[in-house]
Amino acid sequence: MADASKSPEEKGYSKQETFSAAGTAHMADAYRSIIHQLGEDPDREGLIKTPERAAKAMQFLMQGYDQNPADILKSAMFAEDYRQMVLVKDIEVYSMCEHHLLPFFGKAHIAYIPNGHIVGLSKIPRLVDAFARRMQVQERLTTDIRNCIDETLRPLGVAVVIEAQHLCMQMRGVQKQNSVTTTSAFTGEFMEEKTRAEFISLIGTRLH
Repeated sequence: MADASKSPEEKGYSKQETFSAAGTAHMADAYRSIIHQLGEDPDREGLIKTPERAAKAMQFLMQGYDQNPADILKSAMFAEDYRQMVLVKDIEVYSMCEHHLLPFFGKAHIAYIPNGHIVGLSKIPRLVDAFARRMQVQERLTTDIRNCIDETLRPLGVAVVIEAQHLCMQMRGVQKQNSVTTTSAFTGEFMEEKTRAEFISLIGTRLH
């Protein structure tokens, strides 16, 4: 049974659940048309509510457009004289490929070296979601995260690695079910081989 004392965000829901009724209705009409064009009957019992459900699901998955990633970090920045690596790894990533509107999903590993300020650890996964809950490509998602941390915290360096599986490769196209795409982006001290090697060692990923 769900814990009634938990906030919507703690339960995995978003504060953005109050969608525009008009927007939902327009999207539902579009989904209804797509279902019809695919040769199905949108009026049969199992599909009657599908257009509205799909519209609400897409609004949820695209909620990142309503979020300011920099503000997420700024809401929990603290002055601190700590200048060693801070690493948050194995952050779950769920995003939508902008080329086929199919999901890609995996893990993000993010590190930074503070330069006078640290950020609340929970804000880093929230930052990832703010960029991932949009139409994306993995390459841009990686640099979006890096740039936001670099420009907001002004740290001595930032490292971001994302490992993801893409359903546009696994369900269609080349249909390679075991393929994993790895992208990386670094700034500052992580451009140095020794620091970057320490980060790669800690996350247990092989980068060539």
